[in-house]
Amino acid sequence: MKFRIELKSKAEKDLKSLSSVDCGRVVERLRWLEDNLRGDVKRLSNHFPEYRMRAGDYRVLFEVADDQVIVYRILHRRKSYR
Repeated sequence: MKFRIELKSKAEKDLKSLSSVDCGRVVERLRWLEDNLRGDVKRLSNHFPEYRMRAGDYRVLFEVADDQVIVYRILHRRKSYR
């Protein structure tokens, strides 16, 4: 199943603040999400958004709604679960 990726404004801001290497890695992993949530994806318990995907030292926090992946934040792993 193909998913559409939607970045919320905070996620876009997070992505722009990354170095070019980290940004490239995150964008590549976002493309993997389009293809049936491929990649290092885990469902989180007692946390919103419901899912996280690992991209090096960064975590992409998102939820799935029908055929859409809504990305809320892209944070360093130290800051992502607070």
